[in-house]
Amino acid sequence: MTAEQSNPSSSAATDAAMDENHVIAERREKLRLMREQAAVNQAAVFPNDFKPEHKAADLQTTYAETDKESLDPQEIPVVVAGRMMLKRVMGKASFATIQDASGRIQLYIARDEIGEALYDSFKHWDMGDILGARGRLFKTRTGELSVHVTELRLLTKSLRPLPEKFHGLQDQEIKYRQRYVDLITSEETRETFRARSNVVTAIRQFMNSHEFLEVETPMLHPIPGGASAKPFITHHNALDMQMFMRIAPELYLKRLIVGGFERVFEINRNFRNEGLSVRHNPEFTMMEFYAAYTDYRWLMDFTEQCIRAAAIAAKGTAVLSYAGKEVDLSKPFERLTIIGAIRKYAPQYTLEQLNDADFLRKELLKFGVKAFDHAGLGALQLSLFEETAESQLWQPTYIIDYPVEVSPLARASDKQPEITERFELFITGREMANGFSELNDAEDQAARFQAQVKAKEAGDQEAMYYDADFIRALEYGMPPTGGCGIGIDRLVMLITDSPSIRDVILFPHMRAEQ
Repeated sequence: MTAEQSNPSSSAATDAAMDENHVIAERREKLRLMREQAAVNQAAVFPNDFKPEHKAADLQTTYAETDKESLDPQEIPVVVAGRMMLKRVMGKASFATIQDASGRIQLYIARDEIGEALYDSFKHWDMGDILGARGRLFKTRTGELSVHVTELRLLTKSLRPLPEKFHGLQDQEIKYRQRYVDLITSEETRETFRARSNVVTAIRQFMNSHEFLEVETPMLHPIPGGASAKPFITHHNALDMQMFMRIAPELYLKRLIVGGFERVFEINRNFRNEGLSVRHNPEFTMMEFYAAYTDYRWLMDFTEQCIRAAAIAAKGTAVLSYAGKEVDLSKPFERLTIIGAIRKYAPQYTLEQLNDADFLRKELLKFGVKAFDHAGLGALQLSLFEETAESQLWQPTYIIDYPVEVSPLARASDKQPEITERFELFITGREMANGFSELNDAEDQAARFQAQVKAKEAGDQEAMYYDADFIRALEYGMPPTGGCGIGIDRLVMLITDSPSIRDVILFPHMRAEQ
């Protein structure tokens, strides 16, 4: 028995590949003949002189309620273009459906209207070819809005068959790797990325309406900072110096606060040299914003309003459904401390245990987590929270008052100096935002950076570097400030009910194609 005989799915895949290769060969031969004919006629094989004037969706909306008897006599002229998705060839007349960026519309193509030679050519055109058509609107006997074609052009010859011919685009990895095909064939995918665009637009409008200035900061950094993460490292040849891809724009945005811009934001790409998962992509989008003379409590109210506005703009409601469960963004978000969250979602732990560093180290080992030797009580409590409570925070919940040792850029509380005025927002068990009252004491910040350097020397690869220029900026004086970062990709996942971050990134990172 051969390997293919023992593996039916492998055999089917081989047969499909052979069929596809045959189709591609046939289409290449058609293109070769087109090139020969074009050379004789001194015509372009891929013309660029046809300009559509109407969108399918606009036509469908405008004439949806117009009946056949009222529409046909008007002979409304239209000019459309799009990819041929359906084709039904009959004797002297045929139907085709084209798809543009807005939707689909049917073409009625009659031999006597466009001429026998062109009609014969059309019969050999393929699904996926891009056509341009002029004609007049009418409705068929079944009431379908259509274009009675008077001029038909082949604008682009498609050399590869659309996946429906080969059982559809079912392989999720191929959907991510060949997003262009996914977009052609899936209206659901197209809607997801329209929603993403609406989310970003709504956030930008919300920020502008609150007098924030949109700015751009460097993506190549001499020192990686603003977050605890492993950076991508590169080299600048002209300067002969090591550079790092941005892990966060925070330190540059706060430099702008020092400079006198009191409200700034950036919708930015960040890069972190970490693993791939349904929640992580090495390249991702954040919106970070900073406002002078605010604190973390103001930030929580503002972030809540921003996220709510984005959901309403994209979906028309602040009450969403995710993975079959309701998520209500319309109500005030809950606020819990780290200890409060553990006590609520893992009530088996006593306060005495949660304040016992030795107990926490042993308990974390049960979850496969070995804490760093330098980790203090606050860091250990945070690790236990991440293992026991984080995934259960389904409804919007702010976790507040993070320990100083894991918040090197946040302002310490005046009343409890061991904690900071910091929050993280969790929805559906995922972190959506991170914000805090900013540390503006230059000497305190320098000491925090030194502690991070020691942590890095002790083996914490995600600990921060010492940024002398940022300390110099703080020494000029930064007003009391609040700052926050919102994960755009995860927010879009929530709003579009997408299970993986790859579903909301047009071109997610993938392993090398075999």
